[in-house]
Amino acid sequence: MTMLEQGTITIHTENIFPIIKKSLYSDHEIFLRELISNAVDAIGKLKMVSHAGEVTGEIGEPEIAIAIDKDKKTLSITDNGIGMTADEVKKYINQVAFSSAEEFIQKYQSSGEQLIGHFGLGFYSSFMVAQKVEIDTLSYKEGANAVHWTCDGSPTFQLEDSPRTQRGTTITLTLMEDEVEYLEAPRIRQLVKTYCDFMPVPIKLDGETINRQTAPWRQSPRDLTKDDYLEFYRYLHPFQEEPLLWVHLNTDYPFLLNGILYFPKLKPDVDVSQGNIKLFCNQVYVSDRCEEIVPSFLLPMRGVIDSPDIPLNVSRSALQVDRTVRKIADFIAKKVGDRLNALYNSDRAEYIRCWQDIGTFVKFGSLNDEKFKKQVEDIIIYRTTYQAGEQRSTGVSPVGALEQGSASPTVQVQSQEGDVWQDVTPATPSQTSPLDKGGQGGSPLGKGGQGGSYNTLKEYLERNKDKHENRVYYCTDEVAQATYVQLHKKQGLEVLFLDGFIDTHFISFLEREYKDVKFSRVDAELDKTLLDGDKSGEIVDPKTNKTRSQLIEELFKNALNKPKVTIRTEALKSDNPQDTPPAMVLLPEFLRRLRDMNALLQQQAVQFPEEHILVVNTAHPLIQNLANLSAGSIIQAEGQSPTAELANLICHHVYDLALMAQKGFDAEGMKSFVERSNQVLTRLTERAMGA
Repeated sequence: MTMLEQGTITIHTENIFPIIKKSLYSDHEIFLRELISNAVDAIGKLKMVSHAGEVTGEIGEPEIAIAIDKDKKTLSITDNGIGMTADEVKKYINQVAFSSAEEFIQKYQSSGEQLIGHFGLGFYSSFMVAQKVEIDTLSYKEGANAVHWTCDGSPTFQLEDSPRTQRGTTITLTLMEDEVEYLEAPRIRQLVKTYCDFMPVPIKLDGETINRQTAPWRQSPRDLTKDDYLEFYRYLHPFQEEPLLWVHLNTDYPFLLNGILYFPKLKPDVDVSQGNIKLFCNQVYVSDRCEEIVPSFLLPMRGVIDSPDIPLNVSRSALQVDRTVRKIADFIAKKVGDRLNALYNSDRAEYIRCWQDIGTFVKFGSLNDEKFKKQVEDIIIYRTTYQAGEQRSTGVSPVGALEQGSASPTVQVQSQEGDVWQDVTPATPSQTSPLDKGGQGGSPLGKGGQGGSYNTLKEYLERNKDKHENRVYYCTDEVAQATYVQLHKKQGLEVLFLDGFIDTHFISFLEREYKDVKFSRVDAELDKTLLDGDKSGEIVDPKTNKTRSQLIEELFKNALNKPKVTIRTEALKSDNPQDTPPAMVLLPEFLRRLRDMNALLQQQAVQFPEEHILVVNTAHPLIQNLANLSAGSIIQAEGQSPTAELANLICHHVYDLALMAQKGFDAEGMKSFVERSNQVLTRLTERAMGA
């Protein structure tokens, strides 16, 4: 073999090989991705020069072959691409510029071919795992001589003639002792599947093609079926539930980007702050961390983004946040918004079915992205207490409704053809959002099984403008606030359910967006519609010169002895007073929000405020009986009468029951409640036996 040259590699940094071995990439396994990428690059370049008429004869079918020799501890990657001449080896290898993609871009840009694998120092990543690297190559150029290049990891190399007769390049690595894992076929298959599965060239090991080659995201949406999208999702995320819907990204201006993003069914164990989208560059896997590219509110989405225009550092793992990246993020958000609008307008039943999961995305996006908010503000829907039966009389068509009491709940959606209704399978528990309070999520039936419809806020305001114009009643915990919700429903007041975790912040957002609308939580204050304001029939006790309401208020104040609790007596409207609560605890809107803000600023758990309002329902039979019981008590010589003691216990019990609708008891509070309950029951049974 004739020695052509012996010398030192031209570099611009001293001791570059130790730097390469220790710091070029965080994971040594990346070397295989880089070498295969360069092989695909070489095949792509051959195709370009062939199209330009610079190749005589057939170029054959492209192929990359991987060979393992455990005895020699070598791993080789062979391509039948463009190859190199001795001068090109000197220029591209010895000057640390293997791809030289700039020259090819300038020369062949008119061909429209996309270069593959332009990653600079990629070839030198092989020295992270190899004690010696050899290149055996033959250029496509007619009359070219094959050459053999060798380097042992020092800044010296040897360039010799080679007996090679086949066009292309073979890179042979003699692995270090602590890197022999790459001599195992399963390990190589796993790396090819991870990094190179979608490269558009067959990659063979032991004569078997081990990569898929076809990248669905590079195909036209017209050429893909629903099953194609689902099959690709299953491949990316095996053993996961089917996605809700997907968005196919495809643009070549002002940047080149392809991808498929899926809305998954959210699970309680999903970390919404971590990206689940795989980043590719020219079908080469780069990373599964896309936080800089994808807007934060879309991070829980899954799928693939592929763009050569995303700037990468030497390891292709750290992204530089620049103008292009921001434009890409805006583009992705817009395409997601377009897809949601299209679904809302074409298939509202399906949109409702998906809302339990996508609602979190939409609301979070509205909070964080002004452009996205403008796109989706008219398709944000809310579950309400409005019933389907009322729909036809009002003439207002909600987005959808769930009929209450049916054996099989259905979502009803009015079609554009007229009064035609169709059944739609409601969301299942698996479709609920982990961001709902308690991690349980919701369903179209609601957490408490209340049922209701799904409406936009504009539909809610329009439907209720005669009852409570520009006022929204909302509920944040359907179970805890069930009494208050039921009270509003019975008086014809519609309630929105804003009971997700994100709704804690979304309510403030809505108030900023709808400045002329007042938002009132159902337990903040009692609307005058709920109260019987007629007090003309109240009787004044001649002994005390006080009305019954005043006596009841005084009774509760003395029994509870809680100066910070404001006692109010009101008569709640109802056809059947027994169906109303005997008492309710109210948390004024301003004080409650101030408490929540202070807890947030101090990073403390929200404590139930000592200052609150106890509304005693004077229309309830229990309260009326309690007033009669107290009026009939007789003070005995030894102190308070048993009747007065029982009245006091009942006052405490009524207060405890009202509190239970607002908060859970701690250990001491529960102990006291149980003890008082037992005392009340004991006294009542004693009176019953005495009677």
